[in-house]
Amino acid sequence: MNLNNFRFDVDADGVATLTWDMPDRSMNVITQAVMDELERTIRHIMSAPEVKGCVVISGKSDFSGGADLGMLEASSHRFAKTAAEKGEEVARQEFFDGTRRLSLIYRELETSGKPWVAAIDGVCLGGAFELALACHHRIVSDNLKTRVGLPEVKVGLFPGAGGTQRVIRLMPTGDALQMLFKGEQLKANAAKAMGLVHEIAPKAELHEKARAWILAGNKGAAPWDDPKFRPPSGRVFSPTGMMIWPAANAIYRRETQDNYPAAKAILHAAFEGLQLPMDLALRVESRWFAHILGTKEARVMIRSLFVSMGELNKGARRPKAEPRAQIHKVGIIGAGFMGASIAYVAALNGIDVALIDRTMEAADTGKAHSHKLMSDQIAKGRAKTADRDALLAHIHPSDDYAVLADCDLVIEAVFEDRAVKAETIRKAQAAMKPGTIFASNTSTLPITSLAENFSKPEDFVGIHFFSPVERMMLVEVIKGAKTGDRALACALDFIRLLRKTPIVVNDSRGFYANRCVLNYVREGHLMLMEGVPAAMVENVARMAGMPVGPLALNDEVALDLAWKILQATKADLGSGAVDPAQECLLDTLVNTHGRLGRKNGKGFYDYPDKGPKHLWSGLADLQSAKLDPDTLDVEDMKQRFLVTQALEAARTVEDGVITDPREADVGSILGFGFAPFTGGTLSYIDGMGVSEFVLLCDRLAKKYGPRFAPCDLLLDMATKKETFYRHSSAA
Repeated sequence: MNLNNFRFDVDADGVATLTWDMPDRSMNVITQAVMDELERTIRHIMSAPEVKGCVVISGKSDFSGGADLGMLEASSHRFAKTAAEKGEEVARQEFFDGTRRLSLIYRELETSGKPWVAAIDGVCLGGAFELALACHHRIVSDNLKTRVGLPEVKVGLFPGAGGTQRVIRLMPTGDALQMLFKGEQLKANAAKAMGLVHEIAPKAELHEKARAWILAGNKGAAPWDDPKFRPPSGRVFSPTGMMIWPAANAIYRRETQDNYPAAKAILHAAFEGLQLPMDLALRVESRWFAHILGTKEARVMIRSLFVSMGELNKGARRPKAEPRAQIHKVGIIGAGFMGASIAYVAALNGIDVALIDRTMEAADTGKAHSHKLMSDQIAKGRAKTADRDALLAHIHPSDDYAVLADCDLVIEAVFEDRAVKAETIRKAQAAMKPGTIFASNTSTLPITSLAENFSKPEDFVGIHFFSPVERMMLVEVIKGAKTGDRALACALDFIRLLRKTPIVVNDSRGFYANRCVLNYVREGHLMLMEGVPAAMVENVARMAGMPVGPLALNDEVALDLAWKILQATKADLGSGAVDPAQECLLDTLVNTHGRLGRKNGKGFYDYPDKGPKHLWSGLADLQSAKLDPDTLDVEDMKQRFLVTQALEAARTVEDGVITDPREADVGSILGFGFAPFTGGTLSYIDGMGVSEFVLLCDRLAKKYGPRFAPCDLLLDMATKKETFYRHSSAA
């Protein structure tokens, strides 16, 4: 056979090996060409009497990341084109047939009559794991990096190549639904315990064990094709089933607030599919998949969380003319929580770190933070003692700036105070070798003004990490007025080494993410002071799609920090720049009651030593009015939370802070959890239509004040019927 993406061999015992190894790609992905070759291979094996069975294995360090979502995105564009040329009925049939093709190929493999074994090492996700599920036996390596799963729901889709139907027949219904809803990546042991894979073996033994299973005479038949097969939880309409499905529906609504059509489709496909023979069940799944692929939510989530994020990760905003920065050692000044966390992620990725603080004791404490984080990973089975030792060997604590002499990049993460930072920059500059890029991790202070303390402002850049650094995937790179391309490229190269997603923003107070998220927090404060019950403020924010309520979020970042930011804003821009109701609330909480947030165990919430956090009962006493929750418009409240953030995002475009809508959308989802189903702040506006968004802003402004007034950019775009993406290179 003439194959480009696979290698096909048959040994003397009649066992075929299909090695998936796509040329010019670091990761195997499912494309139209891959589907063509897989289909040809299946049919060849079916017709070849000398072939007893087939082992599918990868020629790369990972098995596969799944389908190329760009291919799925293109199918939506083809639908629109076909509908215009041949009519919607023809377009819908072609769309359905195209989106169902992979499912049919896998079913042909499953019913080929010959045994197939998936031998998995590394990552095997999405459509690739659906391929494995269609195989009759699955063996995974004991490699700590091996992961299997169906994460499609995280980009607005669901497993549409048989994943829902096979998982729901392999696992108890409740467990299967939970797995499909969460879209988590599973380690080998977990996957085996859940019944999704059959064996775990050392990587070196994978292929031989797979061959042995075929040579042992095992049949190529799926359990659900046996007429006697019964699902693990029995029939849908049974006493057991009636205990599962109502609860599953309630959990779905609690977790998604009905914002994610793909999650609802999973529920439908599983419920309906379990009542049908496999071939009909797969057809039902395919219809739901085609429906979901055509939804606005899937379109914008694929664009932001796959296409745009992939482009940014690959350096879409990196100056092309600059050579790749060689970063072997990084200096980090400030061994507090933030600096220590940056040191951890750098060391985790093999970069040497000089971790500096005022005293050796403080620097050692910063290194101890990495020891604790790695020890936690060891306790969870995600790392070994040798991994911790290797990471700690990369971190060199010191109280002497002289250790910066051989660093390729220096980052300051000291206290958020101009004078402290200026002194830090002066000391660092004296010790650094000429030409070394200097970065500030400031979250509030403009980079341009900080760069005035550096002799070569063109080599000064902002690198704003989000806390906790080890979990947050977004990093803001801030260009000061004089930041040069070399500094920008160095910052982006460093972030790529850390395997995080960068967005590039121009300098301003609060940059991009903080400007938007502070509006979200403020809206929660103002609702509370209007008399809305605190619990309702938090719950409605989550209903709107935010991961955490504004009061809980403020507790996490600290109430005294919010108070300081408010006072700094007032000092710089005047009293008209702050809302008196918000100022009064924070003043009372911080200065009267000493409630600083989670860090001292009391903020909007109380944090007892034992038991979960709970809203502070004294909040009601701070409200001069108390509104009846039954009279409040929940939809209106949800809009306030989303509009205030999206409107600020539009203002950052108007101010020139954001120059690429991809960065606004990806940054809003990764940085502060802006309702992912919208695709991000600017996609939220585009999806509604700029004219409709302006009308909504006008309505909210009349009701709640000028903070909701649409900016001039939006008014101009509405007049011209423009969108953020239509007139962007990212369209």
